[in-house]
Amino acid sequence: MHMLNPCCGIDRDPRGVVRLTICNAGSLNILGSAAINGVREGLERLAAEPQIRVLIIAGQSEKSMIGGADIKEMAKLDQASAEKFITGLRDLCEAVRTFPSPVIARMPGWCLGGGLEVAAACDFRIAAHDARFGMPEVRVGIPSVIHAALLPRLIGWGRARWLVMTAENIDAPTALSWGLVDVVAPEGGLDGAVEKTVKALLECGPEALRSQKALLRQWEELPLTESVNLSIGVFGRSFLTDEPKRLMQGFIDRKR
Repeated sequence: MHMLNPCCGIDRDPRGVVRLTICNAGSLNILGSAAINGVREGLERLAAEPQIRVLIIAGQSEKSMIGGADIKEMAKLDQASAEKFITGLRDLCEAVRTFPSPVIARMPGWCLGGGLEVAAACDFRIAAHDARFGMPEVRVGIPSVIHAALLPRLIGWGRARWLVMTAENIDAPTALSWGLVDVVAPEGGLDGAVEKTVKALLECGPEALRSQKALLRQWEELPLTESVNLSIGVFGRSFLTDEPKRLMQGFIDRKR
């Protein structure tokens, strides 16, 4: 593993798959300011590399991808420092959400609060069979904010309200049935489930996937008619690459 900084380790494979590991954040990968800034810096550097086809975000231990934000640090905040702290976490989540290539969250163990906000900003969430999820902020006197705003879009208003207002945890099968995660791996099969998704993404045109991800972000923000119409130009521009001709011809040749 190559360390971009003390909190951000990088593994690359020849396929263009990069695994970003959150390091030196304790056994539960708790996000304090140092980890928040380190991982964000790592993401910003990787985002400039067009050869990256898939990014996997993982924790250093099997207890958690990200256990949450650092309560010991937050307990010492005042209004101004609280806004600075949460702005840093917002910027980290946004670096995940706007990463040009597909991003997979590898989710063993606990994923709570700020950790679930980072996971919600990923494109795919793949959980271990015994993973647990929750938004415990209101129990420690703060609201769930920033990318918790993605939760109603993922799981609906009722379920999002349940998570952020009761602070109750849910298990992996519940998270799957709610649509909070995409896959629950069998016991011992988390990396296999991640690899299956990686392989599916590698079958697709890399430029097409980047274009699709950018479109999805625009669809989240724009009215329906505008979303429909702006995508015509995006479709046309895809033919400026070699991907349609190359991949369509491969499809045609296989059908013969």
